Formats: sequence, structure tokens, C-alpha cells
Amino acid sequence: MNFSVVCPTSAIAQGGMGLFQVGKKSVLLVWPEGGDLKAYRGRCPHADVPLTEAGFDGACVICPIHQWGFDAGNGKCVTHDFPKALHAYALRVEGDEIKVDLGPVRPARA
Repeated sequence: MNFSVVCPTSAIAQGGMGLFQVGKKSVLLVWPEGGDLKAYRGRCPHADVPLTEAGFDGACVICPIHQWGFDAGNGKCVTHDFPKALHAYALRVEGDEIKVDLGPVRPARA
């Protein structure tokens, strides 16, 4: 696993959400009320649009394009019968840093 720093732990609190850029990838951090901090790809799995303007009510991430809702705890769609979920990233907290595994690191293009 290759964990990359997303942000300091102070950047997000329980009940909050934030979208962060890590290299070329966007990472959506959500911390559901009474749940655990989660990391997802920062794009809607339905419309493949950035979740830059997404809403969050403490339990559900709402896509800004079609208002589809996704459970912040497991990423599954809760407003429609849709088989795809938010793409989850492995997450860990080390000291005061939040890190996620974005997959294999690709070599830089020549």
C-alpha cells in the first residue's frame, strides 16, 4: 500500500466533509456523525462529475448535479436503486496527518 498525505487532522471534524487534491486525484473526506472518518474518490459514481459542490448533512453526501445521495459510512446510494457506490480509499491517521492509499504510483511521463 502506498499512503499519501491528504491533509492535517485539523482540516476536518466529526460531521464534516472536505474535498482535497492529492496529485491529480481528488479525495473526498467525510466524517459521519457518530461514525468513522472515511475517504472516497472525489467524483460521483453516477454522473462522474466532481463532488466539489456536494452537500453533506452529517450522514449523506449529496451530488450537486442530480441530488443523488450516498451513505457517508459505506458509500452506497440511498436515494436510487443504483449498484455503484462511492469509490472508497483505505485511510489511516498518523500523528496529525490523514493519509489515504490512492493505489499504485505511476511513473512520471517523459
